[in-house]
Amino acid sequence: MHIYEERLSVPRSWWALVALGGAGLALAGIPFGVIAAVTAAAVGMAVAAGIVYAHGRVRILVTPGSLVVGGRKIPIEALGATEILDEREAFEWRTVRANPYAMLLLRSYIPTALRIELRNSYGGAPYLYLSTRQPMNLAAVLAFSRG
Repeated sequence: MHIYEERLSVPRSWWALVALGGAGLALAGIPFGVIAAVTAAAVGMAVAAGIVYAHGRVRILVTPGSLVVGGRKIPIEALGATEILDEREAFEWRTVRANPYAMLLLRSYIPTALRIELRNSYGGAPYLYLSTRQPMNLAAVLAFSRG
């Protein structure tokens, strides 16, 4: 059972870039023949679509007793204070204030984030930085899950 679920899908414009990249590959392959151009476009678009899909299929899940970020499962007991980051603060925590040991789930196309302190440096990380479109909702759900 999921208490909270958010998929960090890529913007639709990224899919348009995949199509434009395929068209560019087709144009580059024209001197080698129509079959080469179509093959280059198809293969290039398939590879690019796979990369874009994989990048955007990451999820943030809150289940009873745990926070699942991508493939990592963190017990609720390991989570400390949360801080909702607006666009400016999120940029600062991604750059000048970033800790190299922190657990980060960065998505450049999502401007807001949630920073969660980790108790006892869970996994060697002092905090968890999550790009999220709904930082207030996620913080509220985590507060509710902690009891």
